[in-house]
Amino acid sequence: MHRLIADRPLDDTWIDVEGARAAYRDMVRTRRFDDRALALQRRGWMSGYPPFRGQEAAQVGAAHAMRDDDWLLPTYRSNALQIAFGVPMSDILLFRRGRPEFHSDHDLRVLPQAVPIASQLPHAVGLGMARNFSGGSEAALVCFGDGATSQGDTHEAMNFAGVFDAPTVFFCENNGWAISHPRERQTAAESIAARAEAYGFEGVQVDGNDPLAVREVVTEALASARDGDPVLVEALTYRQGAHTTADDPDRYRPDDPDLPEWRTADPLERYEAFLRAEGVVDDEFVTETTERADAEVAAAVTEAEDADPADPDELFDSVYADLPDELVAQHEEFREFAARHPADGEH
Repeated sequence: MHRLIADRPLDDTWIDVEGARAAYRDMVRTRRFDDRALALQRRGWMSGYPPFRGQEAAQVGAAHAMRDDDWLLPTYRSNALQIAFGVPMSDILLFRRGRPEFHSDHDLRVLPQAVPIASQLPHAVGLGMARNFSGGSEAALVCFGDGATSQGDTHEAMNFAGVFDAPTVFFCENNGWAISHPRERQTAAESIAARAEAYGFEGVQVDGNDPLAVREVVTEALASARDGDPVLVEALTYRQGAHTTADDPDRYRPDDPDLPEWRTADPLERYEAFLRAEGVVDDEFVTETTERADAEVAAAVTEAEDADPADPDELFDSVYADLPDELVAQHEEFREFAARHPADGEH
């Protein structure tokens, strides 16, 4: 088990200047998206939203490590990873407004966001085992938070991955808090990464606020997984905001967390300062990147607003081939409610 620390000279990594700039662009894009999405939710544009501010470096670094043919299994806070992997911003906004998750016609290997905690981990192992049967060369990267490690699905998934050599990377964003519970309430182990030993594969800790370190570690982990050796990556990061827009972190989280500054510092500010010191970006590049990101976010919002209204009947269309009587009754009750409250029925 090892951990990579930030602030190594760029020449000491295998990532070139353009790769370093690409990571910065995606961190800015996703930060501006997150800020705008949070503002939209606060004015009722969508019902709820899980902000990821502070976790952009971990997610962008992981996305840049993936190949196009790899599978991505996101959790509900993986919006930055999805965007950096190629999912249109408008898809994510429309999903939050009650539309089918994949509104656009992309061919990315991305599964729907998993809102139930840890349910996506067995799916990732299943994809990996299926790849072994089919003879492919891709890997599956599954995202989850530190709280998900307390779920039985996590144990079952990792145990199967270890036993059956599933080409799976378990990417845990340890942001310090599982809603209101700190990490020490999740496990008595020294770290989450250390738990991988019990399943017979490697566990790695990485500075989750350094996108270059994350990219290196996840690239190595995916290469290992493709060879039949799964890996658990624990990215140490910090959730700056609330768990969701229904949460108030001031009620449980101290103003001065007992965590090192490298972990709680803003990853975008830290990475920009690093790139400036390396002579990779300047004021012009930063300004242009921010303006382009804002334009992209604005276009995504417009596209989401211009989309056809959601059809509430779609809630029932893909549940069963033949609806059981109970759901038939619920469907009829829902139609009657929507007829009485057309505005509610549209959302």
